[in-house]
Amino acid sequence: MRAKASTGKIRQTYEFIKANRKHFDIRTMCRVLGVAPSGYYAWLEEPVCQRALEDVRLLRLIRASFAASHGIYGAPRVFLDLREVGETCSKHRVMRLMRVNKIRAVRGYRIRHSSVSKPSELIPNVLQRSFDVARPNKAWVTDITYIRTWEGWLYLAVIMDLFSRKIVGWSTRPTISRELVLDAVLMAVRHRRPHGTVIHSDQGSQYGSDDWRRFCKTNHLEPSMSRRGNCWDNAVAESFFSSLKKERIKKKIYRTRELARAEISDYIDSFYNPTRRHSHLGGVSPEEFETSGRRRRRVH
Repeated sequence: MRAKASTGKIRQTYEFIKANRKHFDIRTMCRVLGVAPSGYYAWLEEPVCQRALEDVRLLRLIRASFAASHGIYGAPRVFLDLREVGETCSKHRVMRLMRVNKIRAVRGYRIRHSSVSKPSELIPNVLQRSFDVARPNKAWVTDITYIRTWEGWLYLAVIMDLFSRKIVGWSTRPTISRELVLDAVLMAVRHRRPHGTVIHSDQGSQYGSDDWRRFCKTNHLEPSMSRRGNCWDNAVAESFFSSLKKERIKKKIYRTRELARAEISDYIDSFYNPTRRHSHLGGVSPEEFETSGRRRRRVH
C-alpha cells in the first residue's frame, strides 16, 4: 500500500494543479498525481491549511508571552505560559515557532570559577552551600552589585529567601557603605519577622562590621560567611544579579541614579518576585511558590 502523502506534499500538488489548469484537465491531473478532485476544490476555497492558521494564532500568544517577560523567556517558560492559559500545544511546537521566527531569549553571562579558598576568620560558613531549604525564613543570602550611571556607580544590596528565591529586602546607595546592607536587611526584617534565620554573605567589609553583627544579634539572625574569594559559596545571590543584568539592565548606562533605581524597583517588585518563572521552583514565580507552600502547610 502506498504511504499517505504528507500535508506539505499534498499542498504542493494542489499548487501544481492550479498553475497548470489552463493546459491540462483538472480531473486527469488529480488522477495522475494521486489526489482527490474534491480535496483540490476544497483547498482552492481555503488554501492555507488549518495547522498553518493555528501556528499563526499560537505565534501571537508566543510573542505576547515573550514581550511580557521583557525578552528573557525561552521556549520552556513560554510553553508554561501557554499551558497556564489552557493551550494544549507541545513544547516542541513552541520551540519550532520561536526558532523559525527568530524569537530568542537573552543569553546568559559566563559563570566565574574560583579555586578552593580559606574559610572566614570573622564568621563561620554556617550555610555550607545548603541552598535548598524546606520553609521560609530558614536561610537568607545577601550580596552587593553595582550599576553604571552617568552620575557614577549605583550600588545595590539584596536579601533573598532561599526557600522561594524571593527578594525580601533590597536597597541602593551611591556609595558602598555599611548603611547599604543595613537598609536592605532592615526591609527584610520588617517584611518577614525572622527568628533564628541564617543570613549568608561574602567577606565584604560591610558584612564584617560591628554594626552588621549587632543588627543580626538584635533581630534573631545568625550570620554566615563565604570562604574568601569563593563565589560558589554565595552562588544563588550571584545568579540573581546575573539575571537582573542580562534581563533588564543589558549593559546600558543610565542617565541618572534615580532612573537606574526605578528600573531595579520595577524588575524586583513588578516582575521578578510576582511574575518571573523560576526554573528552580518548577516554573512558577517566587510569590506563587510561597503561596502554594502556605496552601500545602494548611492542608497538612
